[in-house]
Amino acid sequence: MGPLPLPPSLLAKPFAVRDAVRLGIPEDRLRGADLWRPTHGVRMLDPPLDLVERARAFAAASRSPFAFSHVTAAQLLGILVSEEMETDCLLHIVRATTSNRMRRDEVRGHRGLEWRRSILLDGVPVVEPCDTWVDLGEMVGGGKPAGLDDLIAAGDAVANLARGVKPLKQAIERRVRPRGKITLTYAVPRIRVGSASAMESRARLMIVRAGLPEPSLNQHVVSDFGEWLGCADLVWRAERVVGEYQGVRWHSSLEQQAADEVRFARFRRNGWAVVPIVSDDVFEKNHRDAKLIELAEALGADPQTLALGEAAPQFLAPQQFRRPRRR
Repeated sequence: MGPLPLPPSLLAKPFAVRDAVRLGIPEDRLRGADLWRPTHGVRMLDPPLDLVERARAFAAASRSPFAFSHVTAAQLLGILVSEEMETDCLLHIVRATTSNRMRRDEVRGHRGLEWRRSILLDGVPVVEPCDTWVDLGEMVGGGKPAGLDDLIAAGDAVANLARGVKPLKQAIERRVRPRGKITLTYAVPRIRVGSASAMESRARLMIVRAGLPEPSLNQHVVSDFGEWLGCADLVWRAERVVGEYQGVRWHSSLEQQAADEVRFARFRRNGWAVVPIVSDDVFEKNHRDAKLIELAEALGADPQTLALGEAAPQFLAPQQFRRPRRR
């Protein structure tokens, strides 16, 4: 005979062992080899295949109010974080200050749920985007896995979701002494609505730090005769220049390269300069300097005035955002 069939209501999603016992399922049946144990006290038919399934499994284990937070919340919300942050495979879970932190091998527990707003996403509670961004401030500087530019890029993504930068500032103000507050406060005025990717955000920061004028983001461009030329990542309308970040994943296919060339040719026929930007132009010094000089010449700026050293990515919080120690 095969194992005792389980009620369909249990098999539809991860379930707590305690709930199955209340339904009269024998405990030895819950130890069967056909059930997966994603965490203590939870069973499911198949192993979780992605973060959403892992989150649902751990949600079944919690008896007190909680929400997924920090890097876990960012990933569930679709906010791109740095590769260094993504190496943190633990599930971040926040509970009320009066509750104990969840202590499991696969979990990093936090407290302070009452200071954060949360939403229900894919059936699980998640700290909402602006409060999640404030939580990411804990991960910047001091040998931690994120840098200032990572925080600003994530802030750009959250500003798109929140339809403005003001909600991020308000999220900082709602907290009582959040970790990383000085860096978060420094980052807010450097966040913009309109960036479509983290690398577009980093390219913008590179350009502005070098002393070049700040571009508009993801703008539609039309010709003098009203012909639509395309939507460009970085746009300087007065100078008739567009910058296009060429990501490896999207722009490496032959079909997309051909489409890009047609679009670039359309811009150029109508008197617009097109400056492609790739990852090396942001992260590698020689490439970065050459690209900034190319942009300066296209914008009619003097390359000699560029602050090339300032354009480098800021991985750690600069010393000036830290409070001086009292003597």
